[in-house]
Amino acid sequence: MFKKVERVVCVGAGYVGGPTCAMIAHKCPGITVTVVDMNAAKIDEWNSDKLPIFEHGLDEIVFAARGKNLFFSSDIPKAIREADLIFISVNTPTKTYGRGKGMAPDLKYVESVARTIAQYAGGPKIVVEKSTVPVKAAESIGCILRDAQKNCPELKFQVLSNPEFLAEGTAMRDLANPDRVLIGGESSPEGALAVEALVTVYENWVPRERIITTNTWSSELSKLVANAFLAQRISSINAISAVCEATGADVSEVAHAVGCDTRIGNKFLKASVGFGGSCFQKDVLSLVYLCESLNLQKVADYWHGVIEINDWQRRRFADKIIAELFNTVTDKKIAVFGFAFKKDTGDTRESSAIHVSKHLMEEHARLAIYDPKVPKSQVLYELGLQTSPADVEKLVTVYNDPYEAAKDAHAIVVLTEWDEFTTFDFSRIHASMRHPAAIFDGRLILDQKALREIGFRTFAIGSAPDQAYNLFGTSGY
Repeated sequence: MFKKVERVVCVGAGYVGGPTCAMIAHKCPGITVTVVDMNAAKIDEWNSDKLPIFEHGLDEIVFAARGKNLFFSSDIPKAIREADLIFISVNTPTKTYGRGKGMAPDLKYVESVARTIAQYAGGPKIVVEKSTVPVKAAESIGCILRDAQKNCPELKFQVLSNPEFLAEGTAMRDLANPDRVLIGGESSPEGALAVEALVTVYENWVPRERIITTNTWSSELSKLVANAFLAQRISSINAISAVCEATGADVSEVAHAVGCDTRIGNKFLKASVGFGGSCFQKDVLSLVYLCESLNLQKVADYWHGVIEINDWQRRRFADKIIAELFNTVTDKKIAVFGFAFKKDTGDTRESSAIHVSKHLMEEHARLAIYDPKVPKSQVLYELGLQTSPADVEKLVTVYNDPYEAAKDAHAIVVLTEWDEFTTFDFSRIHASMRHPAAIFDGRLILDQKALREIGFRTFAIGSAPDQAYNLFGTSGY
């Protein structure tokens, strides 16, 4: 039914589709890979010298393969007709309307792609979910495709689930050396053949023992559960950070001690101002909605608590800034170092910096924002979604120089763990600021002792207040 995969198409040129297909082209020189998108401007960027996303190692792979066996196009019908295997890698944002508002994933783009495939396929295709979708989404895609088969017998489809487990900032490394590749398919001879066809693609560089095959529903659920477990670990250590601040314990020491237990492990136990990114919150909320739909309210409440702790941690950090700046930040310049949701990426989706900035703007603070990879337009756009354009224009200035951002500021707030922040000349920065100058380290990357010796008042997540410089003791808690 399905021949050897020689032509792969990915519908969706975003953070998943672009890097994934670049790696397939890199590792499989005998396969022609085409990434398509309705957004012609985005395709133009993929074909330019400046790619639309930043990931270490991505440029080199794209530039080496582009025009040989890696192509970027806006001609979706042609690509679909010629493909043997089609990845669906479009956005699945959380719904902002109707049933499931604020929790359920919006599958309108997935459905639109399925209908487009049905319209232009022209022959047998393996269709692969790469977007994060709720359990049983493949069934909906299959229903659309099977309906197309009624009027066109030569059409044959198999729908697979192949979720991505990429971490932004290390996506290319994750793709080159994955912990596992998960493929779910239909329990039928045809389904097994389709699964094996995709397995054969990955076997070009992934050891067979790391390729896990399951039924479709297990694959879809595993993606949500993996992100929910990771988010849960972050919320757990962030909850403990508040206890550490109140008792004099150090959250880094606690995390190290706990992480040495092999049953627990040391990953995702670094306290911070909160998790962000495109997946964690969205996938946890999707799991919550699924549980509520299945009348598993206790389970839904449990996972919703992970999101509530994350929101609380952001609010708590902003409140601490306000309290330590003499209970007012009105008209005070505050330098925000970092706007991306994590280092080594320009992605700002659900970044904690957005939420902390919003809380400070509500108190009429003047924000001076510096991030090495996030452009000014993106900063202003994200904050414009949280408040009025007039407030953004009045209260926010984006800088290309961290030293200029900190000049005359009352405080520095570190919200992304960029490595370069640890290399700054903080003596020079301190001399240019308003005094007493404060630093609020929301990522635990700075040397607090060294900063205090320079003259800064310091606050770090999960550490007891610095009594020598903390004028309000434990105010704000």
